[in-house]
Amino acid sequence: MRVLLVDDHQVVRKGLRTFLEIQDDIEVVGEAGDGAEGVARAEELRPDVILMDVKMPGTDGIEALRRLRALDSPARVLVVTSFTEQRTVIPALKAGAAGYVYKDVDPDALAGAIRSVHAGHVLLQSEVAGALLAQEDTGGSQGRGNALTEREREVLALIADGRSNREIARALVLSEKTVKTHVSNILMKLDLADRTQAALWAVRHGIGD
Repeated sequence: MRVLLVDDHQVVRKGLRTFLEIQDDIEVVGEAGDGAEGVARAEELRPDVILMDVKMPGTDGIEALRRLRALDSPARVLVVTSFTEQRTVIPALKAGAAGYVYKDVDPDALAGAIRSVHAGHVLLQSEVAGALLAQEDTGGSQGRGNALTEREREVLALIADGRSNREIARALVLSEKTVKTHVSNILMKLDLADRTQAALWAVRHGIGD
């Protein structure tokens, strides 16, 4: 897995690089000191996973996520930050982050998080998921759940379980293309932006584990 590090603190980047380079399946292909440089490096290096801080001078992580989404970057972004407030977490997820962990995460857990988001999973540190699930559901989406078909509810339950489209296809004996169609329909019917929000909606409404 090709990984790009985006953090304004050189000592943090050095520490991450030192740890990740001892992993057999992870290669650090580059570094950037702010969001704008991170987007440019992502276009140049085409990494599989980007480790992105949120608060950086100039272009911050949220804006960098939005730019990567606008560029249709294939890289999966794992936010690694010390900021725990919901006002930081929620915009990051809405901007397209595939995962959100804190900088005090255990190193082995961080390596596992990189592998997880690379595999297509949504990865939220337990404290982050708990904070989001504690929010009041003000979107009025409870009633929209009635519009889901039985198959869509099965797909949604597997999304909530952290399964990638490929894993869902295997579990339900469907083509991956069909699963992608179901995911798109789920997001449209529930008026959600991405599978991260779908996973949280499912857990909040008792679908899946």
